[in-house]
Parts: sequence; structure tokens; C-alpha cells
Amino acid sequence: MIVSYTAIYNANGGIVGEVRYVIGHLFGTAECALCDITHSPIRRKPEWDRMLQRLGVPMAVLHRNQLDAALIAALGTTPLPAVFAHHPDGSITVALTAGQLRTLGGSVSEFEKALIGR
Repeated sequence: MIVSYTAIYNANGGIVGEVRYVIGHLFGTAECALCDITHSPIRRKPEWDRMLQRLGVPMAVLHRNQLDAALIAALGTTPLPAVFAHHPDGSITVALTAGQLRTLGGSVSEFEKALIGR
């Protein structure tokens, strides 16, 4: 059973972090498959919000500089971006890896299928 999810971008939050990511993305030096799933070039995708409503459990979406100690420990050597599942016993497991997120091609519907179908 999963009580919640945490999706973690391969980017820092805050104005400086987001500007660095956008510039890096434009020049091909920064990549985040989760960003491609959740956002269009200008804003968050409306279909992402609709998917979150259908999901049935909460999903926090964080940047890599916003993690608490439990998430840092669960992350270990897992490359970002990634999605983690939180279980009733307090354990945290990887739900979707960076490689799996890359294969989704920025599609919210494919993300939903991959997450639910696990």
C-alpha cells in the first residue's frame, strides 16, 4: 500500500535554481524528465493537475535542494529525477527512476500509467 508519493526534480528550487535550469535546458546542459512531464515551456501542465486529482493519494513535488533527512536517506545514490513511494510503515521506496521517467517522453498520461501500473 502507498500512502503518498514524492517526486523530485533534477533541479534546485528558488529563483536562481529555476533560472539556471531554464538556461541550462536551453543550452542542452541541464535535463530533467520530470520537469518535461509536469511543465510546458511556460507553465505547469493542466493535465498534470488533473492527474494529481485522480491519483487518490497525495504527491509532493520537490526540488533537489528541498529534501528533508528522510528523503535524503531514501534517495541514497538514486539519480534524479525520481519518484518515491511512502508506505504505512514509514519506509520509502523508488517508484519511478530517472531512466523510466525519460522513456515517458514528457507525457502526463504515460507517467500516470507507469505509476499506477507498478
